Amino acid sequence: MTSPDAPHNRWSDLGRPPLNVTALRRGLLRPGALWTSLEVVESTGSTNSDLAGRAGALAEGAVLVAEEQTAGRGRLERTWTAPPRSGLFLSVYLEPSGVPMERWGWLPLLAGVAAATGLAKSAGVDMALKWPNDLLVTVAGAAGGPGEERKAGGILAERAGDGVVVGIGVNATLRADELPTPAAGSLGLAGAVSTDRETLLRAVLRSLEHWYGQWRAADGDAAGCGLQAAYAAGCATLDRSVRAELPGGKALIGEAVAIDGDGRLVLSTADGLQQPVSAGDIVHLRGAEGGLT
Repeated sequence: MTSPDAPHNRWSDLGRPPLNVTALRRGLLRPGALWTSLEVVESTGSTNSDLAGRAGALAEGAVLVAEEQTAGRGRLERTWTAPPRSGLFLSVYLEPSGVPMERWGWLPLLAGVAAATGLAKSAGVDMALKWPNDLLVTVAGAAGGPGEERKAGGILAERAGDGVVVGIGVNATLRADELPTPAAGSLGLAGAVSTDRETLLRAVLRSLEHWYGQWRAADGDAAGCGLQAAYAAGCATLDRSVRAELPGGKALIGEAVAIDGDGRLVLSTADGLQQPVSAGDIVHLRGAEGGLT
């Protein structure tokens, strides 16, 4: 029998056990490692907001993980909701001193590469990136139909004090009836061989430590450290017709042909011009005038 307070009990859903913070710290907080502290809270509004509010008192490498986010945020002020302990909800604080500030715009793309790489290895699913910072998986269609590309995670980077807070959200075990929108997906729905959150979290943070170290060592040169090529190789937006919904209500349609040295998406438009897009919402199209994918 379930007790009346079971929904508030951290062990009420045995299929989604709480994170073992002691084991996580033992595996990640090593001498000389990037990660300097790791805190797991049962519930919070937004891990990004929490870390940003403490930026002046944080050492680089602080990690905050929430078992549940009640006011999670994505790009363009979108909300991010998911049941407790159904995914990864975390933020990290980075201070890339020594890297020219004009190159800091690569941090959300770097986090995307790191998360996709870590999740692909630990969950055993193919991950793709939608520019600039969505994590995509392929979910099998009904009755064995063709797979459907869906968003299973996202990245949000925000300036805070002398550094940057990078938030990562990933749907791990969400079932079809729990998805916030039909366009959402999860690692479980994509056929993951493992959705153990401690394994996933360690893999993501180790991958992020690797890519961040490479990028800093190259003074933020994304081409020199291989980040630009890695992002392009994993980017599902390239070589597709897309619509860029730009700030101010404007839109641009073209073929996504490259990620340039500043991390911008380059579109080849019908008039033969190549237009770099630095900010906006990207919609994948079946054709230049076609429907959504």
